[in-house]
Amino acid sequence: MRLRITTPLEIVVDVDGISSLRADDASGGFGILPGHADFLTSLLIGVVTWNGGDGTLHYCAVRRGVLSVTRGQEVAIAAREAVSGDNLATLDQTVLARFRADADKERAERVDSTRLQLNAIRHIVSHLRASGRGGSTDFA
Repeated sequence: MRLRITTPLEIVVDVDGISSLRADDASGGFGILPGHADFLTSLLIGVVTWNGGDGTLHYCAVRRGVLSVTRGQEVAIAAREAVSGDNLATLDQTVLARFRADADKERAERVDSTRLQLNAIRHIVSHLRASGRGGSTDFA
């Protein structure tokens, strides 16, 4: 099979001749072998593992993405971020920790943004009420 892992900025992995692949989605871990049915799933933060043609294990940490299998011979992963490597311990300790920290930071930023928007709405409503236009249906 052919495996291609891309991010918006680069092609991280592009290899041919893999014999199997393992990844995780919201339902848990799953495997892909040559001849697999067409398949599409959303990946979470995790590690994709595959066997190269020589039986060597390879790894790529991915931060969210979409995995597709086409014609049982092509596996494509489009991820927000991806880092490949042959040392699982390094990927697990450093890269995945960074991905998780970034996800937490994004979540906090979304909360802050929502708070700012709600504050702006409160100020607008307060201003409209103070000017005598709030609660009235007369817009003349």
